[in-house]
Amino acid sequence: MSDAELLARHRAVLPNWMALYYEEPIQIASASGRRVTDGSGRSYLDFFAGILTNAVGYDIAEISDAVRAQLDTGVLHSSTLYLIRSQIELAERIAGLSGIPDAKVFFTNSGTEANETVLMLATQYRRSDQVLALRNSYHGRAFATVAITGNRGWSASSLSPVKVSYVQGGYQYRSPFRDLSDADYIAACARDLREVIETTTAGDVACMIAEPIQGVGGFSSPPDGYFAAIKEVLDEYGILFVSDEVQTGWGRIGEHFWGIQAHGVTPDAMTFAKGLGNGLAIGGVVARPDLMDCLTANSLSTFGGNPVSTAGALATLEYLLDHDLQANAAKLGERLIDGLRTLAPAHPIVGDVRGKGLMIGVELVEPGGTEPSPRAAVALLEATRSRGLLVGKGGLYGNVIRLAPPMSLTEDEAEEALGILAESIAAVDAEVRA
Repeated sequence: MSDAELLARHRAVLPNWMALYYEEPIQIASASGRRVTDGSGRSYLDFFAGILTNAVGYDIAEISDAVRAQLDTGVLHSSTLYLIRSQIELAERIAGLSGIPDAKVFFTNSGTEANETVLMLATQYRRSDQVLALRNSYHGRAFATVAITGNRGWSASSLSPVKVSYVQGGYQYRSPFRDLSDADYIAACARDLREVIETTTAGDVACMIAEPIQGVGGFSSPPDGYFAAIKEVLDEYGILFVSDEVQTGWGRIGEHFWGIQAHGVTPDAMTFAKGLGNGLAIGGVVARPDLMDCLTANSLSTFGGNPVSTAGALATLEYLLDHDLQANAAKLGERLIDGLRTLAPAHPIVGDVRGKGLMIGVELVEPGGTEPSPRAAVALLEATRSRGLLVGKGGLYGNVIRLAPPMSLTEDEAEEALGILAESIAAVDAEVRA
């Protein structure tokens, strides 16, 4: 069956609001390493990895073997009403890696569900329905997580189960404080936070939730140290701090295992998902024990922490630690960022190149200024695909190309991608300026 026939069937039975990439969408029929193959047999170097989910790569024997071993037991599911060895072992590893003293872990099926869970915990613990979030943020597609998403393009409803106030900080490129030094930028954002608390809340806020690097928001982030200053203000009011590590966790940013560590902060809770499962559905919350244990009613997760997902996730975590993929992300991320920044001055459509490790954003603008250029981003998405490279797209205005390959990327593949990006950016730059 052709991709065109599959597309017609997709549109007949799936929602119109389910986004699809490319003028002629493709299916991923097979994959190995860092490469995927579409339904027509064409191979691509994958620099978006299932939205940062295939963090280790495709067809990894150690992960596949762990999943097969669990399948061979016949137990695909038992629910959290029973002891699950792989769930316990995985929780022990994550608790130890979190840096949160005596941490406890609860597993979910996705990042959205993880963020919904942490909102329930924080609001119950503080007995408050007030939440602080960053402008340009994204935390999921469910009712409460849409409510704390500070990006109109992904906030499908104005209805909300929580009262949300948004603060400055995550998107430095278009911030009103962008021309300040890093130290002054941080100080200005801390003042803004204090003013928001004093003027838009009753003071007894449940929590602030933030992505250390905003994923859907275009891989944008504040200067290192921002969250340390923010947490000082939060601590004055007793407000909990939650780091959304759904995209920044597991060493992807290179310099640290968790994104929040760049700021010298230990959060009260972290949420995680995506890369931990390397394609399997898993997410969760790791938190202070008093916060995790604050619920007074029974609860569980039917599928969260199931034997198959936790066995695969445990193998994924062991693989990325044993192969030091964090160091590889730091090394090759630096090469990619340096390469992109070198070619940027010759192409006016490139307004900003930013990121850490293998989490890189290229913000595209109309030539001669900083006006966002969604048309350039769409064109670049198509141009890279036509040359054999798959990339992502995001940002508040849909004008940022997102690069997030599997962390097992090789030097040769990084150079291959840089070559394709250089050709594609030059072609789109010429097209936009024509």
